[in-house]
Amino acid sequence: MPPRAKELTPAQIKNLKHPGGEKPVKVAVGGVSGLYVQITPNNYKSWVLRTRYGEWAETKLADGTIQRGRKKREIGLGPYPDILPGAARDKAREAKAKLEAGIDPIAERKATQAALIAAARRGMTFAEAWEKFAAEKIKEFSTDRYREQWQRTVEIYALPDLGRMAVQDIDLQDVLRVLKPLWDEKTVTAVKVRERLEKVLAYATVQGYRTGDNPARWRGNLDMVLPAPGKVSGAENYPALQLDDVARWWQALQGRDGMGAKALAFQALTATRSGAIRFASWDEIDLAAKVWTIQPGRQSSKIPANESAKRIPLTEPMIALLESLPRLDGSNLVFWAARGGALSDATMGKVMRMIHQADLKAGGKGYVDAKTGEQAVPHGLRSSFRTWVAERTSFDGDMAEVALFHKVGSKVAQAYNRADQVEKRRHMMAAWGDFLQGKEPAKVVQMGARA
Repeated sequence: MPPRAKELTPAQIKNLKHPGGEKPVKVAVGGVSGLYVQITPNNYKSWVLRTRYGEWAETKLADGTIQRGRKKREIGLGPYPDILPGAARDKAREAKAKLEAGIDPIAERKATQAALIAAARRGMTFAEAWEKFAAEKIKEFSTDRYREQWQRTVEIYALPDLGRMAVQDIDLQDVLRVLKPLWDEKTVTAVKVRERLEKVLAYATVQGYRTGDNPARWRGNLDMVLPAPGKVSGAENYPALQLDDVARWWQALQGRDGMGAKALAFQALTATRSGAIRFASWDEIDLAAKVWTIQPGRQSSKIPANESAKRIPLTEPMIALLESLPRLDGSNLVFWAARGGALSDATMGKVMRMIHQADLKAGGKGYVDAKTGEQAVPHGLRSSFRTWVAERTSFDGDMAEVALFHKVGSKVAQAYNRADQVEKRRHMMAAWGDFLQGKEPAKVVQMGARA
């Protein structure tokens, strides 16, 4: 057994100096076996405990000899003089006692620090989490106008109720408190708020600010206590073109150049969502078969992964538009931005806004929704199409719903009727294309229907 080190006094420890050289040195201070003061070349001092613990074991060395001993452990106990000799000896005794009891003080310290950090993170408020999430997410948007709209939905409808709450404490009832006042009267806005709440809380979970299920999740959660947005009688509609303005608007659109105008025209002809257009790829389009197929789960398709692919019949005007498009080297996108990626979410909206403003400037009435008076937006073209089917044609309403990728009938009916009526819809979409171009006959009659 090595001799015990002489116990140094506080004054002796204070006067210890580094003897010279480039490496730190350790000086045994006594009082507790294995307790040292470590001194760096610039005379910075700290406490170190060198000890052994655990069961005795035999280790075979390279030269074949057997060495018997216990595990070595070196533990930092803090800086001197922040920790004085008496306190350092107490910490050394405590650390050795823990090792003998099978507790690793370093692992214990790391776990304690991790718990403190986790507790601090879980104390983060929703407003703080929203600020961090928005700072990253907002980089994806190309226009200040859309950035402002995206932020205002949360700032107006969610922050007043949830802003001061810790994200860890937000539960289903808190989310419902925000959504219920909006759900029946401002359904579209409520859906946007819900989606953004879900993303902020998901961000908070990934960053370690909260644990547990996401209370803003729709499937298997909010869908149990709120009606489906599409079934709410008071649901908002996106501002839509009035049918009497459609042909005039289409003609104005034909006078616009650029990929955004082409994409908007294709959206109008197909009555699909802007996300389906912006991320359309050439491998989805079969010009020979005259069909555009969107696979479930494809980016911005709004087609759940557990559903079947959606097919859109391509009419002659659609094919002509596609064949007129320039291809981008190295890209499979049908519609692409000047910088080479996908069109931004605001691109087609900007084209529509410019057409509206140009008409106002020329002394016209612009292109506004009949009920709200708000400027029509790209998504509203789908409403215009559905209104045209209902009011100006004899096409089957369910077939129009299929064209819009809406579910038709009860769940039982949906399970048995999987036909997408693509050839019947081709005639309907051709008639819609004629209507856009101002070629509508007095009454569009469905193929095979009685006059």
